[in-house]
Amino acid sequence: MRTQSIILIVSVAALLILGAFYFSRSSEITNYPSRGTDIVAFGDSLVVGVGATAGNDFVSLLSKKIGQPIANLGHSGDTTADGIARIADLDKYNPKVVLLLLGGNDHLKKIPLADTRKNLEVLIQNIQSRGAVVLLLGVRGGLFNDKFDTEFEELRDMYRTAYVHDVLDGLFGHPEYMADTIHPNDAGYAIITERIYPVLVSVLK
Repeated sequence: MRTQSIILIVSVAALLILGAFYFSRSSEITNYPSRGTDIVAFGDSLVVGVGATAGNDFVSLLSKKIGQPIANLGHSGDTTADGIARIADLDKYNPKVVLLLLGGNDHLKKIPLADTRKNLEVLIQNIQSRGAVVLLLGVRGGLFNDKFDTEFEELRDMYRTAYVHDVLDGLFGHPEYMADTIHPNDAGYAIITERIYPVLVSVLK
């Protein structure tokens, strides 16, 4: 009888822990779980997959891993302002999760960081207003830590997005992972895929 009681107590405790984990995760991420149906990647040339061979960009690789289509709304050269200008492209979808990857071109074009942040806020608010989870993909303004890191983390906390820190971390300066100075090759995109995958899966459940 005592053994049965112990088993019951342990079982109840496990259920409470699992329940707390689920509630915590769902309450921490805005719109989770989303009632949308479509997964969309929205961003710049990294979303397009510049530097990868056909089918080896991270969007295609993620789609294969999760067994679901991911709409690719990448556009090479886009800044965050360009993203705002075409955010209506999401109108044709019922987004469940939107992978948002913008900011790198702002840095290259020396757009003030305050403007980049403001534009990212507009994009996040727009996506969340559609009932979707935002999966914010961080980028860094240079090889070393800079204010981009802090800005992306503050956006994550402010808007309660899902988040992957600096998807290009450790790739710059390593020719085995890069097709050119700013775009990964197949090996680099494979690493990016593995960084995003567990976070994406967690908000699809």
